[in-house]
Amino acid sequence: MSVKSRIETRLTEAFGPERLVVIDESHHHAGHQPDITGTGETHMRVRIVAEAFSGMTRLSRHRAITDVLKPELDAGLHALAIEPAAPGEPTRW
Repeated sequence: MSVKSRIETRLTEAFGPERLVVIDESHHHAGHQPDITGTGETHMRVRIVAEAFSGMTRLSRHRAITDVLKPELDAGLHALAIEPAAPGEPTRW
């Protein structure tokens, strides 16, 4: 299973999002960081809308997501851009 697929699965199980997009941006960073994942998937962007984020601060949302994705970060995911929102909040996507 790819890093992207594992991220999608972990976030879906943890937050039950109404919208989720995981974008592999690794090709924009070729040579920037050694690929210790062995997959070429080193830089990801997460765009997620979930009811679970209602009433949470931006920092709390980021912490909740990084807590869920800690195994991927520990395994060598180098960069994780996070764009979380609760339903009804404006998004850039």
